[in-house]
Amino acid sequence: MNRDVTRMTSNPSVRTNALQTYEMVLYDRALHPELFQLKDRRVIKCAGLELEAWLMPGSHLLRFGAGMNCVCELLAEDARSIPSSGVVAAFFCAGERDYDRNFPELGVNYMTTVQTEQLNDSIYLSTRDEMADFAAEAEAMMWSWDDAAGPCMSILDLQRYSREVHAQSYHLIAAGRIVIRTQTIFERHG
Repeated sequence: MNRDVTRMTSNPSVRTNALQTYEMVLYDRALHPELFQLKDRRVIKCAGLELEAWLMPGSHLLRFGAGMNCVCELLAEDARSIPSSGVVAAFFCAGERDYDRNFPELGVNYMTTVQTEQLNDSIYLSTRDEMADFAAEAEAMMWSWDDAAGPCMSILDLQRYSREVHAQSYHLIAAGRIVIRTQTIFERHG
């Protein structure tokens, strides 16, 4: 789909349409890395399970589990090109959303919150600068690039606790001056 980025940055209704293309998808199976443009990858272990995090421009994937027995969270702009097999939940990111689900076969509770904002140009650029400082200080995963409308950035910050893993993502997209924030918790039962 072709987009006129010039119109997108100057027309609020087009900005809203751009925001509504981002989707959170939850899978009960693994996805393959060749489907994505990976820019960074990290693996951490927690309570006998493993979290694998992939960062891509404007998106991320979190895989939590053991081997092929896992849960995957994918945030992507156009999830239509991603497999539909194994989808247990999917929703658009516009506005604010909360979702939780128990995966008894893994012994894991999954909880996520998604918030989106559209900012004016100056606030978007200052937010981007603040987030770059945060990512450096937190030693978070980070990827910066430019789209036709300006500078963009994706950040993924991971924390491991004794029985849970927290992941915060921040995706700043210049086309539309969009900021998507997610906070996800994978909590081991017991």
